Amino acid sequence: MSTAILSALPEEQSSLVQQLAHPQRLMHAGRAFWRGELHDRPVVLALSGIGKVAAATTATALIEHFGVARIVFTGVAGGVGDGVHRGDVVVAQDYVQHDVDASPLFPRWELPGYARTRLACDPVLTAMLLEAANLCVTSASSLWGLKNIHGGAHQAHQGLVASGDRFVATAQESERLCTALRAAGHDVLAVEMEGAAVAQVCHDYSLPFAAVRTISDRADDDAHGDFAQFVQTVASRYAEHMVLSFLQKL
Repeated sequence: MSTAILSALPEEQSSLVQQLAHPQRLMHAGRAFWRGELHDRPVVLALSGIGKVAAATTATALIEHFGVARIVFTGVAGGVGDGVHRGDVVVAQDYVQHDVDASPLFPRWELPGYARTRLACDPVLTAMLLEAANLCVTSASSLWGLKNIHGGAHQAHQGLVASGDRFVATAQESERLCTALRAAGHDVLAVEMEGAAVAQVCHDYSLPFAAVRTISDRADDDAHGDFAQFVQTVASRYAEHMVLSFLQKL
């Protein structure tokens, strides 16, 4: 059965589409999907769209219409955890939606109807993705001549990622968000806009899900400028390398 590779941005999938064997472009739900093979593994490539609703729609289409066996998400994120630097990679262990607040009916951040705040990623897929991420960051310099952006060795991290329908782009907002979550026991490593929605859809369908995010910025006042440049020069290469390495392990 097929593996869905869901990406946030076109740059992260363009090289994968070019490498597809027996490529077939299909339109569904107003979206383009690419079906084919990578490393002799059947895959469906798709762009999530920006935000939780768009990502949830795309994930549902992959499950309902294409019958995929698992979904793997690759994208970029703002690093907010201690020791998480630009150029590092975060593999999601679980997800929280930082903009969910149905209090006082439910505790803040709890998903109504789920009796939980966090949604876990599949442990087997996550372990494979972490291995691929470690290989990627340790090989970045030799493979593409990429220098360490922050002056130290790039690292792959594993932990909690937060999603919400907001591009966190000021140091003040980032600090406020992380401080509140940390006080409730949710030590977030990265923040983005789609992953938690896909995790929720996959939870509903009992479908294995894993996600990896390359850290493009520190979710601070320089985030917008850092983001655009980073996607062009680094994130697309990371995504290709990690996805292909992951598929070889399946």
